[in-house]
Amino acid sequence: MATQIPQQNRTLFLALGLLFCAGTGRLSAAEQPSSPDVLFVVIDDLNDWISLLDETAPIQTPNLERLAARGMLFSKAYCVSAACNPSRAAVMTGLRPSTSGVYGNRSDWRAAVPDRKTIMERFRDAGYTVNGAGKIFHHHLNGAFHDDRSFSQFQHMPQQIYPPQKLNNAPKYGSRNTDWGVWPPNEDDAIDTQTVRFCREQLAAQHEKPLFLACGIFKPHSPFFAPARYHKAVESVLTPPRKEDDWQDLPSGALNLMKNKQWFWKGMLRVEDEQPGSWQQFVRSYAACVTFADTQVGRLLDTLDSTPRGRDTIIVLWSDHGFHLGEKNHIEKFALWEKSNHVPFIVVAPGVTRPGTQCERPVDLSVIYPTLLELCGLEPDENCDGHSVVSLLKNPAAEWGRPALMTYQRGNHAVRSNRWRYIRYADGTEELYDHSNDPHEWKNVANDPKWSQIILSHRKWLPVKEAAQVKDLRR
Repeated sequence: MATQIPQQNRTLFLALGLLFCAGTGRLSAAEQPSSPDVLFVVIDDLNDWISLLDETAPIQTPNLERLAARGMLFSKAYCVSAACNPSRAAVMTGLRPSTSGVYGNRSDWRAAVPDRKTIMERFRDAGYTVNGAGKIFHHHLNGAFHDDRSFSQFQHMPQQIYPPQKLNNAPKYGSRNTDWGVWPPNEDDAIDTQTVRFCREQLAAQHEKPLFLACGIFKPHSPFFAPARYHKAVESVLTPPRKEDDWQDLPSGALNLMKNKQWFWKGMLRVEDEQPGSWQQFVRSYAACVTFADTQVGRLLDTLDSTPRGRDTIIVLWSDHGFHLGEKNHIEKFALWEKSNHVPFIVVAPGVTRPGTQCERPVDLSVIYPTLLELCGLEPDENCDGHSVVSLLKNPAAEWGRPALMTYQRGNHAVRSNRWRYIRYADGTEELYDHSNDPHEWKNVANDPKWSQIILSHRKWLPVKEAAQVKDLRR
C-alpha cells in the first residue's frame, strides 16, 4: 500500500512530481492520490440504445449521465467478447480470449490461468480491502466461476426468483429466462436491490484500509423482470429498426457462427404471430430493466457522496457486452456486430479526469486492468494484453493509434476503428461496415474492391496466435 503523504508536504511533492513526470505520461503527484478507494461497477447485458450514448435513444439513463458528468465517458467502448464469461474473465485477468483460451460461457477460466492474479488480487496485494457483491464473474453453474481468492468479503447473487408461471403467456417457447413482465411485486426482493444494499453498506462503513468495492448489477439480463414502476416509465419505447433481408449479404462464416443462435429470434417471431405486440412488450421490458439498473447506480452515487472519501473515489463503470433486441434479426449477444459489442464505459478519476469529458477514441475493455493499476500507483503488468488509457483520461484527444478488438469463439474477431467495423471469421470470410453512413450495419461492403486497403489496415490488428479452447466446466 502506498505511503500517505502528509498535508504539509503536498506542495513540495507536487513540485517535484511535476519536474520528474513532465513528458513521461506517468501520473503526477497531484493526479495520483495515495491509495484512493475504487468503486468498480459492472452491469450485465446493457447495450448502447440508451440516452447516455445516444441522446435520441428512447431508454433514459439519467444516473449514468450523472456519473459521466463527474468524469470521462468513452463513447466508442467495446467489450472484449460478446459473452458473459469470456468478457468478464478478460477484464478481471487482463488477458484476451486469444491469450487465455477462455472463449465460451462454460470455459473454466481459472483452470486456464491458475497463476494469473485478477485485478482484485492485485489490489489485495497492495493492502486494499476488496469486497464485492452480485454478478462479478460469470454466475452460471451455481456460481462455479466465482473466485474466492479475489475478495476479502463477498455477497453472492441470490438465486433468480421466478413467478409461479411465465408472465408472457408463451410457456411453450424457450426457458424460464425467455420471460418478461412486472416482477417481483416487492422491489426489496429484487436481486439487484439486495446487491446494492450490501454495497451501500460497504461504502458507508469505516474501513481501516483503502477499499476496492466491486458491484455487479444483474439487470437488464434476462428474464426481463422489473418492478411495476419501471415498466410505467418506458411505455413509449418502440421496437428498434431492422431490415427484413439483413442476412442476405452475410458470408458463410457469419452464417455458421450464428446458425445455433437464432432460436430466440425465431421463437419471438412465432410468439409475435400468435400474440401480436409481444416483441414490443419484450423490448419495453428490457427498457424497464435498464431503468431499474440505472436507478441502482443512482443509489450507489447517493451513498458514495455522503461519505468523507466519496469525492476522492475512483469509479469505473462498464457493461460486459451489448444486446440485440431484434436488430440484424437477432436477439441476445453472441455475435460480432456493433449491437453485441458496443458498451457504456465511464471512468471517474479525481485529479485526472475533467468533469463531463468524452473520449471518442475506440477502446476495448482490456484497458481496465492496466488503467486501474496506473491510476492507483500499483506496479504495471507487462503481461496485460490491453494498454492503460490514462493518457486519454488526461486528454481525450491524445494520440491512441489502435482500434478496439473483439473475439467471439476461437478464430472469429472484429476490429472497430473510428469509422469502420471489420469482421473476419474462422473460415476466412469477412464483413465490413462503414459507420459513417451505415450505423445499423445493413450493408456489408467487404467484397467491394474500393475498400480493400481498409480491410488490410484492419486485418493487421487480428491476433497472430490463438490459444486453444480450454476445457468446459460442468456441474
